[in-house]
Amino acid sequence: MVTLKINDKEVSVNDGDTILDAAKKLNIFIPTLCYLKEINKVASCRMCLVEIKGLPKLMTSCSTEAKEGMEVYTETDKIKEARKNNLELLLSNHNKDCDNCLKNNQCKFQELLDKYDIKEKYKNTREKLNIDNSTTYLVRDSNKCILCGRCVDVCSKVQDISVIGRNGRGITTQIGCAFEYPMVDSPCIGCGQCTLVCPTGALTEKDDTKEVENAINNKDLHVIACTAPAVRAALGEEFDMPIGTNAKGKMVTSLRKLGFDKVFDVDFAADLTIMEEVNELIERIKENKNLPMFTSCSPGWIKYVEQYHPELIDNLSTCKSPQQMMGAILKTYYAKKENIDPSKIFVVMIMPCIAKKFERARDGANDIDVVLTTRETARMIKRQNIDFNSLEDSEYDLPLGIGASVVFGSSGGVMEAALRTLTETLTNKPLEKIEFNEVRGLDGIKEATYDVNGREINVAIVSGIKNAKKIIKKIKNKEVNYDFVEFMTCPGGCLNGGGQPYIDFDKYDVEEVKKLRMKCLMEEDKNLPIRKAHENPSIKELYKSFLDHPGSELAEKLLHTKYEKREKYKK
Repeated sequence: MVTLKINDKEVSVNDGDTILDAAKKLNIFIPTLCYLKEINKVASCRMCLVEIKGLPKLMTSCSTEAKEGMEVYTETDKIKEARKNNLELLLSNHNKDCDNCLKNNQCKFQELLDKYDIKEKYKNTREKLNIDNSTTYLVRDSNKCILCGRCVDVCSKVQDISVIGRNGRGITTQIGCAFEYPMVDSPCIGCGQCTLVCPTGALTEKDDTKEVENAINNKDLHVIACTAPAVRAALGEEFDMPIGTNAKGKMVTSLRKLGFDKVFDVDFAADLTIMEEVNELIERIKENKNLPMFTSCSPGWIKYVEQYHPELIDNLSTCKSPQQMMGAILKTYYAKKENIDPSKIFVVMIMPCIAKKFERARDGANDIDVVLTTRETARMIKRQNIDFNSLEDSEYDLPLGIGASVVFGSSGGVMEAALRTLTETLTNKPLEKIEFNEVRGLDGIKEATYDVNGREINVAIVSGIKNAKKIIKKIKNKEVNYDFVEFMTCPGGCLNGGGQPYIDFDKYDVEEVKKLRMKCLMEEDKNLPIRKAHENPSIKELYKSFLDHPGSELAEKLLHTKYEKREKYKK
């Protein structure tokens, strides 16, 4: 331990901790634009400057180690002047059209410009750069980039994909793909983690809210909103609710106020996924074929396998994701049940994920019309001046508003929901204990073995592509012998998806935010009246009156898919 003083307040921290770490322990604010805890300490933005007694120059607190006896000051006139100069220089190369930026009022750069009362001082001589909107899910506007490098570090160090980097030198430097290729021609998997860390509007999801608003205003359309489990655990943050608040009831009410004709729960389709996935897993185990089976709910993971490991495609479950299954059921079963022309049904999926935007069209069907992120949904609610916090809670519509698999929103949730149904299906006995605690939590890699009706079932749960690479290597080297592996693209699972609310890194620790969102989902799961997919009465009715049984010919047609081998990006 070392003891130092910051602004005359004494604090003790661990050896190796930085001055910034020490300041946070004292709740002393030091601004940052490039720093990401445990990911980078590049000190490129020069905003976290502090004055250390006895040293002639200002030091960056994010990269300077705390030492015994240090006396540090964070808001001297010298520091303020240096920060202002840095901000003025960054502003000189920045697109200043804040009113039309998706991150207006949620931009860390804008916040610091206001805090230090920065006005335009230098003329912008930077050549205007093209906006890359080549993909269906992401927009990259280098005119708003301040070269902090956060996106580069997340892509390379967290996901180990390295799609983007620094191109050019000096004043021509910009963030982009290799050879300045557009994103659509890159091996990007669409996780959207880069959008979560960008302090400006240089990287955002592609906004589809206008299309949804137009559909709602079209009286000829029956417009349906379907929300994913993780959305309820985060949407409240957009309206200043405490992190980890379950906003499900208010979310459903707000969607009705926006004008949606029906609001359904994608938990229903998560249960449907479990029914089909467990049936598929049992068949593979019987035949000892294409094991381990990989989950298929995460489109970024699917794209990663298709692009980088096409030799493993046969290990992927053929089940569509809950999003894709929901769309297929809405435009067949639901349309028939409600006597509505499927062409008049407009399906909007509300997801914590950016990759869901390209997954929407992967099967060449028109089952889903638009995918909105949690952030886009919040923008729509705010645009209509709906007082979210004062809304009364309401329930989802039936018959597709009942779900037992809210745990899907967290890493390990797909596995836990599957194990509940798998175990009772094979033993034909109710579980004595429904929680599978070994698969829960935010560790990037979790492993467990269960005795199911006399057979050991070996499972693994993996989140984050960097961790996925480690497990794939072990599988290929035959170092492990799994039957079933859950893969999620984003660290922590969907609760940390690329479309979730932005986290203020100056105030909150990312891991704590993930824990609070996970706790929200686990609490709801604990209190659900139905906690097993195979006991969902709406699922039972669906099979009884429409699908017949899991793996039936109609189920295969509507609920299963095929994958593409894209050797182009194989490493």
